[in-house]
Amino acid sequence: MGVRYFGGADLLVEEDRLLAVAPTRHLRWNLVLVWFMRILALLWAVKGLIAWANILGIAGAVPFEARPPGHQAVTIYFAVMDPIAAVGLWLTSTWGGVLWLLAVMSHLILAVFFPRFVSNGALLIALFIISLMMYLTISWLAAIDE
Repeated sequence: MGVRYFGGADLLVEEDRLLAVAPTRHLRWNLVLVWFMRILALLWAVKGLIAWANILGIAGAVPFEARPPGHQAVTIYFAVMDPIAAVGLWLTSTWGGVLWLLAVMSHLILAVFFPRFVSNGALLIALFIISLMMYLTISWLAAIDE
């Protein structure tokens, strides 16, 4: 009794009969990482579009030109960084993950040291930290799975 490979299927040889054996399914962390990165990419693209809406005057009561220079610089930084990170995440490339980590850490650091320049709601900060921890954990599990 044993498992033998016959023409693309795993078959169990039992005395004089061949029985098909269903392959065991397990969670593939690489697939989970790809889906997580794609969801993050969509969210980060929206975040970048919101920054562009602020620059173009579509969102916000105060015109962009009337805001303090520090706020303008931060808005432009995220308007450029977020869409590029979103594209990299969607492509599931290494540089996309690195840019996304840079964008998240930039936002968190700015929220702590310069809270008037970025939106720093407790829920938003908590979501950034949770997504950061999830990304690092899933990436680690995907690396171990290989």
